[in-house]
Amino acid sequence: MITLPQQKLDALLNRHSMLEGELATNLSPDTYVKLSREFSELGPVVEAIRAYRTVKAEMDDLDALVGDPSTDSDMRKLAEAEKPALQERKEALEHRIRLALLPKDAMDDHDAILEIRAGTGGDEAALFAGDLFRMYERYAAKQGWKTEILSISEGTKGGFKEIVASVHGRGVFAKLKFESGVHRVQRVPDTENSGRIHTSAATVAVLPEVEDVDIDINEADLKIDTMRAQGAGGQHVNKTESAIRITHMPSGIVVMVQEERSQHKNRAKAMTMLRAKLYDQKRSKLDAERAAERRGQVGSGDRSERIRTYNFPQGRVTDHRINLTLYKLPQVIEGEALDEMIDALVTQHQADLLAAEGEA
Repeated sequence: MITLPQQKLDALLNRHSMLEGELATNLSPDTYVKLSREFSELGPVVEAIRAYRTVKAEMDDLDALVGDPSTDSDMRKLAEAEKPALQERKEALEHRIRLALLPKDAMDDHDAILEIRAGTGGDEAALFAGDLFRMYERYAAKQGWKTEILSISEGTKGGFKEIVASVHGRGVFAKLKFESGVHRVQRVPDTENSGRIHTSAATVAVLPEVEDVDIDINEADLKIDTMRAQGAGGQHVNKTESAIRITHMPSGIVVMVQEERSQHKNRAKAMTMLRAKLYDQKRSKLDAERAAERRGQVGSGDRSERIRTYNFPQGRVTDHRINLTLYKLPQVIEGEALDEMIDALVTQHQADLLAAEGEA
């Protein structure tokens, strides 16, 4: 068992106490919000540290009692009987603290860009892409997050050939980042008369929203085109060149936004998408360089990796990375039980990090 770094625990307790003192002083609204969030986030681990040290002190007292020759036999038996429960609680608190001390992904607290594209399967793949987007939209609403569509290309019979949205809220990327990859569906399409099961796929990409400070973009590297928005919109579509397409020349990345009537707003959204894609490209390169060192069960989030199958005839959803099957397909696709799948992925990721920490 890895011993807990006591100096680090002391530092966390001191930081929590210092924040408590600062929050009682006159602070600017922005500083108050920032420190309040940090104070709130430290609360659970500080509580665990204090409980852990209390239990450890109780165990030390029991060991001293048992080891004292003057302790009578009945008292020694009582002390011995108390130790297993205390040991179990101590180990649970140690595990909780170790999880809290694991290195955090710098982007975990960021908002996310969600991209869903129809893959193999034609119209049925577009319909499935639509189902996936609604699943994430409902899941986001359940978390108290806000979803905003940035770009959309509808399928000929419904659903989406491609849809891009931003998801805003606390800890969005931490939860959604494991959804990147190929999602496969097995079901009988509405257009299928013979009742034959078809297999289709859609690709999901989840990118963290990044600020100017996270990724530097040289304006000279950008080719910006304006055009008329395509699709529904009446007279406005025909008259106003509000759609924006930005090409980042060095990388070849192209983004397009036409959801707003304001060219200025579409440009701002397109730049948000571009920053996310450039950051993801940089991040993917680093991940590839470290791939040999970190082959975890959860996977790297590579969009070419088949991660999940939604089997409608059997009513099951299987995540292939952690071999988890839930016979709750309707609840998952409605966004109600998706958290069970995501929480299991987060838990596996934490277990992999703890195992790597132990090997190191």
